Amino acid sequence: IAGYPLAPKDEEYVLVNNKCQCVTVTSRFVPSKENPDEEILERNIRIIVPLMARENISDPLSPLRTTFVYRLSELCKNCEPIDIELGGAIHQAQQGNSCEEPQTCYTYDRDQCYSSPVPLLYHGEVKHTPAALTPASCFSE
Repeated sequence: IAGYPLAPKDEEYVLVNNKCQCVTVTSRFVPSKENPDEEILERNIRIIVPLMARENISDPLSPLRTTFVYRLSELCKNCEPIDIELGGAIHQAQQGNSCEEPQTCYTYDRDQCYSSPVPLLYHGEVKHTPAALTPASCFSE
């Protein structure tokens, strides 16, 4: 998997930065303990387990999540479409498979809009109106 550096002069590369599941996977070359003249690839997996995460993150009343499942193969899949040239024409292709399956989110992905129905009293009648849980991604500037 290709990555990008953490900082301009940093030699540690970010392979996965999944804000939805709170996982960051990095890699870097470090001197081997057995042979200091050789470098070996070191991978670091950082998982933040969100406390008070709900089974349904859009429902603040849903039960607390007690099970968190992380599959490296799913975290590393790349579902961003790319343009490729075939027979003189440009086509869009997807780089990963099983991209249609929804991803389980353990916390709010700040790039995605989440809302939850909120009861509002309007002219003596209770109406349920969607309220944005992540306003920055729900409304354009």
